[in-house]
Amino acid sequence: MLSIPVHYRDDLESVMIPYGLILDRTEALATQIFNDFGNEPLVCLCVLKGGYRFFSDLTKRIQSPNRTNGNKSLPMMLDFIRLKSYHNTESSGQVEIIGGDDLNNLRGKNVLIVEDMIDTGRTMVKLISRLKEFAPKQVKTCTLLVKRTSLSNGFEPDYTGFSIPEKFIVGYALDLNEHFRDLEVS
Repeated sequence: MLSIPVHYRDDLESVMIPYGLILDRTEALATQIFNDFGNEPLVCLCVLKGGYRFFSDLTKRIQSPNRTNGNKSLPMMLDFIRLKSYHNTESSGQVEIIGGDDLNNLRGKNVLIVEDMIDTGRTMVKLISRLKEFAPKQVKTCTLLVKRTSLSNGFEPDYTGFSIPEKFIVGYALDLNEHFRDLEVS
């Protein structure tokens, strides 16, 4: 259920994906990622700010089998990067990478980029290209949402939560000019 603060009630139209469904899908993605990477160390790279909630829920669920699976254990390191490609509700066409000061620690490692939403795909292509400069073993992508848009460059993530129509959405840490990140879900 979405708890809507009074100051947002006139701004929101509907709930597109209920929180319980997000958690169920996140659990399935975590299981797939755990099985795919096996016993090899994994660097989970969170794309801030919108991805922090999904990243937190996903990595928590990836770690769960480490406690219960006697044959397989997935060592994980967590890191954070920030990208900026939007101004208000419009893509600027430019991608600014902020953070990730020492990406040299990715050399020879498996990297999983965790993102909130892939819209056109340009941002992700740019980020992957930048990360490959640091010679990781492999780079995989996981996103909660893929927007179906005619502006897409065709990029397809390795792990996808949901495909959504071309609408601007907020909640679960997705924002509009830093507003709506505080929408509480339960």
